[in-house]
Amino acid sequence: MLTLRRANDRGHADHGWLNSFHTFSFADFHDPRFMGFGNLRVINEDRIAPGTGFGTHGHRDMEIVSYVLEGALAHRDSMGQATTIVPGEIQRMTAGTGVRHSEFNHAPAATTHFLQIWLLPSAANLPPGYEQKAFSDSDKRGRLCLVAAADGRDGAITLHADASIRAGLFDGAEAAELALDPARKTWVHVARGAVEVNGQALVAGDALGLAGEPWLRIGRGQAAELLVFDLTA
Repeated sequence: MLTLRRANDRGHADHGWLNSFHTFSFADFHDPRFMGFGNLRVINEDRIAPGTGFGTHGHRDMEIVSYVLEGALAHRDSMGQATTIVPGEIQRMTAGTGVRHSEFNHAPAATTHFLQIWLLPSAANLPPGYEQKAFSDSDKRGRLCLVAAADGRDGAITLHADASIRAGLFDGAEAAELALDPARKTWVHVARGAVEVNGQALVAGDALGLAGEPWLRIGRGQAAELLVFDLTA
C-alpha cells in the first residue's frame, strides 16, 4: 500500500522569521489523515530568517532529529551543548525526562533551511542526550546511507526509537533498491530536487508512505536529496 503526501497539501505557517511546512499535524495545523506514520510524528521543513531563531523552550519524551539543508543552525541546550549544525550533518537530541534548548540562525544575510523530525521514543523518561555527526555527499551519492539507527550500527547516530533513517542523493541514472520488511512501515521524504520512488514521481516536499511493500525502488533523480525512514507499523 502506498500513501502519497504532496508538498502543496502540507500545513503551512509563516511567522515572518520562520516559514514552516508541516507534513503531519502540528501546532495549529490539524489533518486527521496525517497525525504521523508509524512512530514518526513530525517532519517540519523550516526556514529561519537571518538573525532570528527559536528561543529557549522545552521538550520531553521525544527523539528530535535535525537535518540541515542550507545555512547553519546554532544549538544550545540545558545539557551544556553549544554546537552548530551545517549541511551534511545530522543531530539527535533525546528529550527524555526533559530538556530545554534554543536554535538560532546567526547569519546576517543567509536563511537556514532544515528538517525538524520527531520520533516517538522506545521508552518514556529516558535520560536526556545529544549526538551529532557529519556524512559526506560521497557517502550518500547514488545510495541510501544509514545516518541514524536504534543500535547506532555502521557509524550511524544512535536513536532511542525503533526506527532508522537513511539519506541519499540521486541524479541522472543513479538508482537504488532496498529490501523492506512488509511488517513495518517506510516513509520517504524528498528534501530537494525530483525523483521517482516505486513508480511515483515526487518533487521537493513530497513524501511517500509504504506499508506491506517488499521493496523500495529509487531512480530517475534530478538533483534529488531524500530521507528514508524505517518505522514501526
